[in-house]
Amino acid sequence: MTPATHSTLFPQGTGSSPYPATPSGADAVLEGLDPEQREVATALHGPVCVLAGAGTGKTRAITHRIAYGVHAGILQPSTVLAVTFTNRAAGEMRGRLRQLGAHGVQARTFHSAALRQLQYFWPKAVGGSMPRLVDRKIQLVADASAACRIRLDRGELRDVTAEIEWSKVTQTVPADYPLAIVKAGREAPRDPAEIAQLYSAYEALKRDRAVIDFEDVLLLTVAVLQDRHDIAEQVRSQYQHFVVDEYQDVSPLQQRLLELWLGERDNLCVVGDASQTIYSFTGATPDHLLDFRTRHPGATVVKLVRDYRSTPQVVHLANGLLAQARGRAADHRLELISQRDAGPEPVYSEYGDEPAEAEGAARRIRDLIDAGVPASEIAILFRTNSQSETFEQALADAGVPYQLRGAERFFERPEVRKAGMALRGAARFGGNDSLLDDVVDLPSQVRAVLSGEGWTSEPPAGSGAVRERWESLAALVALAHGFAAARTGATLSDFVAELDERANAQHAPTVQGVTLASLHSAKGLEWDVVFLVGVAEGMVPITYAKTAEQIEEERRLLYVGVTRARERLHVSWALARSPGGRPSRRPSRFLDGLRPGSTAAAVRSAATASGGIERGRASGGPTALRRAQRTPARCRVCGRTLTDAGEMKLMRCEDCPSDMDEGLYERLRTWRQDQAVRSGQPAFCVFTDKTLIAIAEAAPEDDAELARIPGVGVRKLNRYGADVLAICAGREVAGDDGDG
Repeated sequence: MTPATHSTLFPQGTGSSPYPATPSGADAVLEGLDPEQREVATALHGPVCVLAGAGTGKTRAITHRIAYGVHAGILQPSTVLAVTFTNRAAGEMRGRLRQLGAHGVQARTFHSAALRQLQYFWPKAVGGSMPRLVDRKIQLVADASAACRIRLDRGELRDVTAEIEWSKVTQTVPADYPLAIVKAGREAPRDPAEIAQLYSAYEALKRDRAVIDFEDVLLLTVAVLQDRHDIAEQVRSQYQHFVVDEYQDVSPLQQRLLELWLGERDNLCVVGDASQTIYSFTGATPDHLLDFRTRHPGATVVKLVRDYRSTPQVVHLANGLLAQARGRAADHRLELISQRDAGPEPVYSEYGDEPAEAEGAARRIRDLIDAGVPASEIAILFRTNSQSETFEQALADAGVPYQLRGAERFFERPEVRKAGMALRGAARFGGNDSLLDDVVDLPSQVRAVLSGEGWTSEPPAGSGAVRERWESLAALVALAHGFAAARTGATLSDFVAELDERANAQHAPTVQGVTLASLHSAKGLEWDVVFLVGVAEGMVPITYAKTAEQIEEERRLLYVGVTRARERLHVSWALARSPGGRPSRRPSRFLDGLRPGSTAAAVRSAATASGGIERGRASGGPTALRRAQRTPARCRVCGRTLTDAGEMKLMRCEDCPSDMDEGLYERLRTWRQDQAVRSGQPAFCVFTDKTLIAIAEAAPEDDAELARIPGVGVRKLNRYGADVLAICAGREVAGDDGDG
């Protein structure tokens, strides 16, 4: 089994190291990869699309892919550009590539890569100095509103700023904004003509002040590469192999930039999961991922569905959420298969009001910490940041340390910067520092230096700024222990160099506190225990989600929240906002049929993808499927050996003709839906689509024939066998209303 995909920076009592040994060669890079991950790692030529479900080791697969290519001499590190969407993700990728010995590979965000190129080529393409880049555009928007004599409060300023950002990444100019939002089904936060006016004034102000914003970095880079073929060719000669992570989040502007980087070549590997598309409000769209095979008919498609993160119980809930989904992304959902041992069932809790919900979560968390669960391995996830305060107060009252996700970056915190300067000074002039007179080993030296900055062996009582400062220093102490254990003989200077490298890579150590985060900011993270709070109608889905696609994005957002949990999952909601309020809320519709005692919603049958590899053919011929061997079986039509689980259920190749009785299949589907409603579970938990097809094709006449069909185990045979055989024989099922 492949190791779990997460790695703790400071393992508790395991003796394992956060700094694994560098692989000795190309073959060593492949050790520990599962068959699908290995396929990703070795598919180094032509277009490759990796459809990777949550927790299936996508970062592991693509970093090992790059490292394998480097160690095998197929890829030159300086010619590889790996792009993703956050500094944290890019930093993690750089760190993993360093550990794998793939030094010199560029791993950056789209904006970072574009800015680097723009700065380099500006004198040649435009001349003079590049305009100053503004970090925050909200003040410019405020100045634009003043110029237009339109009054905006702080919330309205944020909304208009978001609309300007969306317009730019979708390549919409001010004059086209009103029509563009209608076409996109987007609801403007105020009069569209007014926003277009503000957008135009904002652009004029930027020109007058000779500044550019982050979206301009992409737009200007695209313009340079389009207009200057000599510069485009220079970039293409530098970068010859591209990897794009989180491809479902690519905007039209980023896709255009990627196409210009590529030119006529096809050395591209994209990785994504349409079921984790949760940023469409920023212009992101999964269409580029879903249309990849259309644009690249010869592409190799690898599907990762082995979930190494979460227990079967968590995975079952995640699959159940998507089983009820609709739309194009749902048609390409990946059904995860947990590779972990069984864990506890998700816990569902209903409270009278939000403070009671927060107090209940804080009590459970206090008990978990007392039982030995590290606070840093627990998270509370909510739909909106405004929900945070109630839970912050409850945790503080319970004496539970916490950290807010999305606050200052670790290495930008004042206490961390100050501690870094103290450590750097001690490394240079330690011989004259009395604090270090009686200490020899690295961890003791770090503790001694940081004691002068406020670190103590025991944390301060309570919460707030003092506790947060101590947590930051304690994280540095813990990092020193891990670094010293991995690097025998490491000095204080070595440790300072490691901190500098981590700061540059945005690779922060873990602060020992419960994480409070919105569902959006939790993307890409994971914890042992997750509390999903406020899972009620009006919050999940959010009130302003009106269209079918907006509702589906809310469902995907909850799916992302569920799949953050490794072992334990707590789902809760409150019937009222405040004590004494009218208990008018109800649990989220997304939990219907999944939580105990609820009735399943009508489930539309959607295509699901099992893990494996699909090899495209440029000639447009039939796709050849190759799967990992499981149990010997042969197609009853053509005699080919079957290895795919879905084909083995059917006992035939997907492409071989079916002799299914369509009428029988429809009767079985109707019966299955009735069973699902009665039992309060998704329809696929009764029988999967493939199993139903296999039954309809075989039309079994007795228990023995039915039992031979894969997917019909002893338990289901005992529970459903009599009904299924009656339907196959054309008889009425006992208790049926006769409609089937």
